Amino acid sequence: MILSDFVKLLESKNELIRVRQFVDTVFEIAEITNRFSKTENGGKALFFENTGTNFPILTNAFGSNTRICYALGVNNLDEISAEINKLFSAFTSPKTSFFDKLSLLPKLKQIAEWMPKHKSGKGKCQDVIMQNPDLNQLPVLKCYPFDGGKFITLPMVHTINPENNIRNVGMYRMQIFDEKTTGMHWHKHKTGAAHFEMYKNQNRIMPVVVTLGGDTVYTYAATAPLPDGIDEYIFAGFLRKKSVELVKCLTQPIYVPTDVDFVIEGYVNPQEPLCLEGAFGDHTGFYSLQDLFPKFHVTCITHKKNAIYPATLVGIPPQEDAYIAKATERIFLEPVRLVISPEVEDLNMPVEGVFHNIAIVKINKKYAGQAIKTANSLWGAGQMMFNKIMIIVNGNVDIHNYADLIEKINKNINIDSDIYFTKGPLDILDHSAQSLGFGGKICIDATEKAAEEKISQNNYENKKLYSFVNKNKFDKNNIDAKITIVFDDFVDVKNISQAVWLLGNNIDAVRDCKIIDGNLIVDACMKHKNHKSIFAESEFNFTRRCPNIACSSDETIKIIDSKWKNLNIGKFIPSPSENIKNLVLSEGAEFINEKNME
Repeated sequence: MILSDFVKLLESKNELIRVRQFVDTVFEIAEITNRFSKTENGGKALFFENTGTNFPILTNAFGSNTRICYALGVNNLDEISAEINKLFSAFTSPKTSFFDKLSLLPKLKQIAEWMPKHKSGKGKCQDVIMQNPDLNQLPVLKCYPFDGGKFITLPMVHTINPENNIRNVGMYRMQIFDEKTTGMHWHKHKTGAAHFEMYKNQNRIMPVVVTLGGDTVYTYAATAPLPDGIDEYIFAGFLRKKSVELVKCLTQPIYVPTDVDFVIEGYVNPQEPLCLEGAFGDHTGFYSLQDLFPKFHVTCITHKKNAIYPATLVGIPPQEDAYIAKATERIFLEPVRLVISPEVEDLNMPVEGVFHNIAIVKINKKYAGQAIKTANSLWGAGQMMFNKIMIIVNGNVDIHNYADLIEKINKNINIDSDIYFTKGPLDILDHSAQSLGFGGKICIDATEKAAEEKISQNNYENKKLYSFVNKNKFDKNNIDAKITIVFDDFVDVKNISQAVWLLGNNIDAVRDCKIIDGNLIVDACMKHKNHKSIFAESEFNFTRRCPNIACSSDETIKIIDSKWKNLNIGKFIPSPSENIKNLVLSEGAEFINEKNME
């Protein structure tokens, strides 16, 4: 469903609010979006008609379970996973007779209809050609006060593998430097970065094309954790049950969907020095700090008539990306079972874990050590390699019901025997590990134990499972829970959701978790050069930069408070940033001063 039709559908379902008055793309649209995205069930999508440019902006479009289902054309996200299972079963089940084999022909025809097709001539995305391409004509957002500039936040970045001509479509934020250049923020784990290295080794200019909007499945496909070499537009064809029609770009040898709203054509020169990009209030809820990335040069911009500019806001969860992540959790559960770990029965990646920090896995356990086998399998699979806290359970438990889950974990774990530590890759945005992109992981085996796994319970069966405490109240000689998690004194430990979010962001599991007298102690305080570990064994010696938390400024909050009534966007919603000011460490994207740290 193309973006303009999606807007009409959402409006007909009372899932969208039109904002007709002028709202500034610098901070104001982001602040309003943040207020809606954190209301019950994700609030409403927002369509800003007056942006100071020729184009309206759509935000929070996928920001609810209902809207992500509309975007993907299903009533329930599990439908997609079930369909993947049906396809896999059809092609992998034994075919003993000629007629069994003939039965596959309709499936093969169906799959052929999903393959992307090239169209000659121009597409609707090329209806309007900017004679003098200028990125400043687009309503690009600046979201947080210490962002390095305006950022395109929903770009579908098209690159081509120069060795085999296989296309990749990824989503990497793009900071606007001037009317014809941006940053290209692809991390070293990403396919775009791998293609960049190939062009660099071949001493060739790298063609890159960025699209915005179009069919709603394209945006999701660009974020999906597909295996290397799997074309995102085949996956998009599967999702929308028809092929994606592609048209050749005007200045670059790359094909893009005919129905996208914007096409930004250009190149990256791998021999050009890298440029400073950032800071940026990121999906972790913290700023990702300024660093060196390639520069993207624009050669052409085209767009549909009446194009819509799609944008998203990321930051402290929940945001719109939480629902995109939940779609990935449900859709890719079946491929995880079929290809990686057949014992997996269910998967829950809590929103507080910002995609990858925390995973709860339910397995069909049949033998001793199976939980650890599952953890190692998942940590070796695609983007699951970034996970650093994994909890594994089995049996009669609903892993989406946290009261039920906590009871199950408490019943089944012995801290001395059921905690497993290892090291591996982490997300580049993880700021707590001692090294960039590499650090500790923890698996909590809360499965029912086989005979070979049982040891004495250290007489603490009646302890509660966990306790959140502030650093100034922590007493290692008076532990009342199996797991004690220690936070900075300025953290409200009664706010469980916020505390779990900070836990996932602030620990390197190997360094910050210790088993002492049968209890697991976790140092979930912010890590910075002056941090004093709660463990007195050694000097902390943390040398990495410490990012600040992404939070709106008082000035922006006051502006939106005063505008709210005249915007006619419904009942007043207070700024979520008011509730996190106690967590802001200093002025700026990077924590430098000693505010809140005494």
